[in-house]
Amino acid sequence: MTNTEIAKKVIEALGGRENVNSVAHCATRLRVMVKDEAKINKDAIENLEKVQGAFFNSGQYQIIFGTGTVNKMYDEVVALGLPTSTKSEMKAEAAKQGNWFQRAIRTFGDVFVPIIPVIVATGLFMGVRGLLTALGMTLPQDVTTYTQILTDTAFIILPGLVVWSTFRVFGGNPAVGIVLGMMLVSGSLPNAWAVASGGEVTAMQFFGFIPVVGLQGSVLPAFIIGVVGAKFEKAVRKVVPDVLDLLVTPFVTLLVMSILGLFVIGPVFHVVENYILIGTKAILNLPFGLGGFLIGGVHQLIVVSGVHHIFNLLEVQLLAADHANPFNAIITAAMTAQGAATVAVGVKTKNPKLKTLAFPAALSAFLGITEPAIFGVNLRYRKPFFLSLIAGAIGGGLASILGLAGTGNGITIIPGTMLYIGNGQLPQYLLMVAVSFALGFALTYMFGYEDEVEETAGAITETDRLTEEAVTGNVVAPSEGVIQTPIVGDVVALSDVNDPVFSSGAMGQGIAVKPNEDVVYAPADAEVTIVFPTGHAYGLKTANGAEILIHVGIDTVSMNGEGFDPKVAQGDKVKAGDVLGTFDSAKIAAAGLDNTTMVIVTNTADFASVNPVASGSVAKGDAIIEVKA
Repeated sequence: MTNTEIAKKVIEALGGRENVNSVAHCATRLRVMVKDEAKINKDAIENLEKVQGAFFNSGQYQIIFGTGTVNKMYDEVVALGLPTSTKSEMKAEAAKQGNWFQRAIRTFGDVFVPIIPVIVATGLFMGVRGLLTALGMTLPQDVTTYTQILTDTAFIILPGLVVWSTFRVFGGNPAVGIVLGMMLVSGSLPNAWAVASGGEVTAMQFFGFIPVVGLQGSVLPAFIIGVVGAKFEKAVRKVVPDVLDLLVTPFVTLLVMSILGLFVIGPVFHVVENYILIGTKAILNLPFGLGGFLIGGVHQLIVVSGVHHIFNLLEVQLLAADHANPFNAIITAAMTAQGAATVAVGVKTKNPKLKTLAFPAALSAFLGITEPAIFGVNLRYRKPFFLSLIAGAIGGGLASILGLAGTGNGITIIPGTMLYIGNGQLPQYLLMVAVSFALGFALTYMFGYEDEVEETAGAITETDRLTEEAVTGNVVAPSEGVIQTPIVGDVVALSDVNDPVFSSGAMGQGIAVKPNEDVVYAPADAEVTIVFPTGHAYGLKTANGAEILIHVGIDTVSMNGEGFDPKVAQGDKVKAGDVLGTFDSAKIAAAGLDNTTMVIVTNTADFASVNPVASGSVAKGDAIIEVKA
């Protein structure tokens, strides 16, 4: 099938030209904004030749073609009449998708996701302290004080973190936000926890009738203060002359918002927050594990809807109040069942393309990212998804009955075990995970999936591939070789990358590096096959046939080339260690993006093995991937 024929079928499966608002592409995916998702024939698209997977995310239908191929397919669909847009325009349009509730929850996610790593670290510190206590160790007073600093600081200054992140999301000055947030927990104010304990510390009475305390551990009041503060700062900046902006805008913003925060917004929304917390605990504490059964059953449905970030708010509130998070175990059950269903599909299918997709997607789920499993496998065949919901509900109910509660949030399943070591609940946690996995696997294997004739008939078999390569003269099995790191920095497992296309292995096997230097080197003697116009991605082909994709950052295509400076062109021959280009990590960070760089062997299937061989820090010339025929 030619690219033009594939493009015609893509447009037809998208619901026709009239159902497409715009199309753009990055280094690996065709990104389509559609008017009506229901009109997309997803099965038809996913079974098309050259399509490596597809899923709906952030308001976009993303079709994975892979490096090089996606450029050709983009040209074809545009030539056939699909309207175009830039990635940044598409991202802005995606932000408008959904109803007001979906947009609000998406905003919650944007605010709380950057804070989660700190909460995770704090939870792990709590786990270590709990483990030492469980082992009967008596710590010296200075060590005890140090552990309290590690476990308590993030929650004490939590309002500062929330206001900072909210200012960042709503377009205010984050520095003003964090100072405003820290004012809310100033040492000059009575500590909220000390007042709540009913001891000698009482609320301050401002003007004789307004009780004021610090907002330690508060989440919702800090969020509202951040929203109002960012919008107020932007309004002030519009009326203040540029010459006075540096002096007047932060002064007025901090003055007005500290008054509103301490005397109006803080007290009012602290009461609202308490009611939300009471309601949340009431659901979680329903008898016979019903709360866990309910949440475990609907969690992955909520992930599909894109509003699952509401759990971030609730989990952080629970941790701030009790240093315990029952949601974590329930969510873990739901995600384990989802991954187990994907494993069952991979084990049962005889379709090699589906096997290649299912197992990496399942691994990604067990590391805490279920989107590849949901969109790439389970929802595609429907029954595995809904049977996994049943298994997740039972696992969630068991988690509630066992009283499981993690010491942090943001990590689940395999990494999540760290949150249950110190609180003495690790055996119960492992039991819950085992039950959820067994149910998800068994239900799907027995009732959820059978190979369909049209799938196997349309699949490209290994025999077909070998025959085609024999006719065309292409190399069937490239010889083994070593790929050097193109980036100086710290190694990151591909499964830990915050992009489901890369982390699931859908693009091929490889590794990622967190840069310490802003230079991209050639990882081997090769020909440059692709230099993306924005300079954020390079494709190379070595003499022994390995096709290597170097993708600098996640979603950095949206920067439209700002901060990227390629030094090579398509067709150039390079030696290992030659400079391919440079980039500016500071500009990537300023854009709110991640500079983690992926190194992928996109034709992994042509090799007997493609294995990462590096860990820790890597310097120029160090081997990171070993390729064997």
